[in-house]
Amino acid sequence: MKMTPLSDLEIAKATKMKPIKKVAQKLGLTEQDYEPYGHYKAKVDFSVLQTKPNKNGKVILVTAITPTSAGEGKTTTCIGLAEALFALKKNVVAVLREPSLGPVMGIKGGAAGGGYAQVMPMDEINLHFTGDIHAITTANNAISAFIDNHIYQGNELQFDLNHITWKRCLDLNDRALRYIKVGQGGPKDGVARNDGFNISVASEIMAIFCLAKDYQDLRNRIDRIVVGYNTSKKPITVADLKIGGAITLLLKDAFKPNLVQTLEGGPVLIHGGPFANIAHGCNSIVATKMGMHLADYVVTEAGFGADLGAEKFLDIKCRVGDIHPSAVVVVATIRALKMHGGVAKENLKEENVKALIKGAENLKKHVETIQAFHLPFVVAINKFPTDAPKEIAALKRWCKKQGYPIELSDVWAKGGKGGIQLAKKVLEIVQQENHFSYLYNLDDSIEEKINKIAKIAYGAKDVEFSDLAKEQLKLYKENGWDHLAVCIAKTPSSLSDDPKLLGAPKDFTLHVKEIRPSIGAGFLVCITGNIMTMPGLPKEPAALKMDLDENNQPVGIF
Repeated sequence: MKMTPLSDLEIAKATKMKPIKKVAQKLGLTEQDYEPYGHYKAKVDFSVLQTKPNKNGKVILVTAITPTSAGEGKTTTCIGLAEALFALKKNVVAVLREPSLGPVMGIKGGAAGGGYAQVMPMDEINLHFTGDIHAITTANNAISAFIDNHIYQGNELQFDLNHITWKRCLDLNDRALRYIKVGQGGPKDGVARNDGFNISVASEIMAIFCLAKDYQDLRNRIDRIVVGYNTSKKPITVADLKIGGAITLLLKDAFKPNLVQTLEGGPVLIHGGPFANIAHGCNSIVATKMGMHLADYVVTEAGFGADLGAEKFLDIKCRVGDIHPSAVVVVATIRALKMHGGVAKENLKEENVKALIKGAENLKKHVETIQAFHLPFVVAINKFPTDAPKEIAALKRWCKKQGYPIELSDVWAKGGKGGIQLAKKVLEIVQQENHFSYLYNLDDSIEEKINKIAKIAYGAKDVEFSDLAKEQLKLYKENGWDHLAVCIAKTPSSLSDDPKLLGAPKDFTLHVKEIRPSIGAGFLVCITGNIMTMPGLPKEPAALKMDLDENNQPVGIF
């Protein structure tokens, strides 16, 4: 009789976690170096950056092909690779993003890895964890409250009510909140104006949280946030509202990285979680730098494919944090490549080498993006039980023909043991000399930066700017913001801005509809296609399967 595989949550429940003290010891931490949040979570104090020797660990970035509903397993591969390096007796730490309640309750149902390559306690990580995202939400909405109070109390700064750019946020998918009106109650209930919500992980506060290098940098970045414009079209900042200190205080405890563990007891730092399709898609600089300080190897990820997460990790995060990555792992699955080759989801279990090789053009484009940064890489095939031996062999031959190093990863089914060969290859390539460089220079014009990303990372033929975007470009140049980095908000489902174009589309135009300044974060957000900064829920959200069992334990989280 064929047995039903255990769910991720069932696997997690069957695993006995180590006390956080034992996990901390693997990074050389004493009880004075962290604050326990229960038995299995802790906040690590920044003092370790002064009291512990700096190991200057090598950074290994895990990215992927263009995601599909067939699954790629980037986070799973990232965790499994860390487990494999740990099994090889290496001093390693995984550094990951915190899942957002939006996709957890909406589509994913869980985002802490999968199978036997997970981080623990997975149910808590997927829900409220240590409250960091709630703190970010509160900090964001406090700014909104002070804006509206300032206007109500006389509007000394002369806010133009039609040009308030700061939005409220919520860490849930809620399309009904995209466009709202506030102050509708009457004279004593504030001033009526148009407003809206972003999802918390797309908030500029989240971006600042993940790019700030220390508390003072956090404070200064918050002060620089542009919240709107006055009647003379001059920008108004948080500093003008005189609330930067208060907002920083709301983030004080959240700003400390969180320590948890893999299923196999290896250390993991989880901190920050901006989406890569509508934000910059990387965990915090402070967590990554702490990992580099405490371990010889840091395995980290960036959201979605190399066109989005990896590009932003390398062009934005590495530039700000002065991080020089040593290697990149590009994750692909046979299933997803066949889908990029034109196979419908319901037919993916059928062997189809022809479609696989056609879809491999998507993998090629993502590899070319990594090569454009002049970084060594390895392709990791994240194995699924339905993969046919002929398909795996065919992809290996194709990669060999392209000159791409490739390894099979079976961490979902086997944990660290399933990633040993991949880990050995990574240990080999991190020793290679690399000449890491960015896709663009900060002194390039805004248009040049966008064009370089679109043409190099996406394969676009051209970039088209809307009339609104052109007006904004002129204003931002006048304000001296043209030296900033760019963060392109784009569908994750295609290299283009059309989610229906799978594979490796060519000769397409990227359409820039709007450009939003995130001055505190240090970049300009370019909205392309039909991208939304507040997602909606599907017809049957993952939340419908979630509950407490008779023992008051969670069920249905993946």
